[in-house]
Amino acid sequence: MGETILVLDSGTTSTRAMAFSADGAMQALAQEELTQHYPRPGWVEHDAAEIWDKTLACARSVTQQIGGADRIAAIGITNQRETVVAWDKDTSEPLARAIVWQDRRTADFCAALKEQGEEPRVQTATGLLLDPYFSGTKMRWLLRNEQAVQGAADKGTLAFGTIESWLVFKLSGGTHITDASNASRTLLMALDGAQFDEGLCDLFEVPLGTLPQVTDNSGALAHCKSEWLGAEIPITGLAGDQQSATIGQACLAPGQTKATYGTGAFVLTNKGSDIPTSDNRLLGTVLYQLGGKRIYAIEGSVFVAGSLVQWLRDSLGIIGTAAETEALARSIDSSGEVVIVPALSGLGAPHWRSEARGVIAGLSFASGKAEIARAALEAMAHQTHDLASAFAADGAPWETLRIDGGMSANDWMAQDLANVLDLPVERPDFVETTALGAAMLAASGCGLHDDLETAAAAMRGQLARFDPDMDQAVRVERLARWNKALAAS
Repeated sequence: MGETILVLDSGTTSTRAMAFSADGAMQALAQEELTQHYPRPGWVEHDAAEIWDKTLACARSVTQQIGGADRIAAIGITNQRETVVAWDKDTSEPLARAIVWQDRRTADFCAALKEQGEEPRVQTATGLLLDPYFSGTKMRWLLRNEQAVQGAADKGTLAFGTIESWLVFKLSGGTHITDASNASRTLLMALDGAQFDEGLCDLFEVPLGTLPQVTDNSGALAHCKSEWLGAEIPITGLAGDQQSATIGQACLAPGQTKATYGTGAFVLTNKGSDIPTSDNRLLGTVLYQLGGKRIYAIEGSVFVAGSLVQWLRDSLGIIGTAAETEALARSIDSSGEVVIVPALSGLGAPHWRSEARGVIAGLSFASGKAEIARAALEAMAHQTHDLASAFAADGAPWETLRIDGGMSANDWMAQDLANVLDLPVERPDFVETTALGAAMLAASGCGLHDDLETAAAAMRGQLARFDPDMDQAVRVERLARWNKALAAS
């Protein structure tokens, strides 16, 4: 058996393959961008066939870079959560475009269920709220609006799954599974239930037989067929991207907290074996499951983070590259009272306002691209502060925040987070902890490390620390302007 872990990291804007050694060092990388489809306002779609083709191409590239499949001990997979794929079990081909987690087309159905008084029951069972963000309502929409999906359901060949489930099915030639962390994001599994719940499936009108089997996050889960990479390779680690990043940050003890700044921003606090509850519209979720036993987390999800910078670049042309935002932010003393509320696909936690829309407030003739770029970065701290207040109110205050994701490489933003939160912020030297967490799960799952704790200790790496240095008066003024703009959104 080789000693390299191959990780497939299928995100929202790109899909990647990465190779990791047993000490957590990245040995090789291949990456492909994914096409974003916006057929209507509020709708976001992906081509599942493109995700498979490009993920496989990346995996083959990395396999070649490291010298062949015989060097690979196991495969770990991490993925954009909640995004739904519908495919035919017989043909292994998608039946419609995948509906992405950001998509808001099921808002009316969610509102109708709320009016019927269903949200308390759903929240108690699943830890989630009735929001288009989650997978179950997307599956119902596909059944009702895509003829090929309903046709496959009638024939008994329909398979639903999130992205890791789709990739495992393709790699293995037909194994239909999902891990507990991804299953807990569908609205279709109770937090204390081993498999998908028949009553919840009935509520969301999703046939139970179309869903995958729920498994552990680590262990002998499936096998990649030899035709894809040149040898049969065990798949021994699966996790949704935010749970994977939490593991990659070694948040394995209750109370430890991480925030990932990627397309969106996601904060998770380890809650141990206690099923989490929230009075402040945070989410309860499965962090990981090993040997059938679950560790839970409480989560706050912000829909727009790095995608705001992408929007400034691609739609407004204010910047040429995301990296320019740090230099622009440093070039001025303040944002000149410019505030951005990045509700481009509604507001997530703790507000959960799907109808909210983005706002740029405080513009004047003195405002330029530097002020707007700085305000975009400041919005990350503002949104995170809202989450920190909700976590504290739910009895889960943060002592230190561990950050990761592509945006966290921006030193100015990391320091601004520490300043606005008035907390120490830690960042690992290797910020792609989503992939690293999947590598830890796969490494422990195949026996390369004895257990997850051992894998985390060996693979996490070194840290940078940012301590707050902002005057309280400045912090108060910043947050007051944010709250005023938030009310306008």
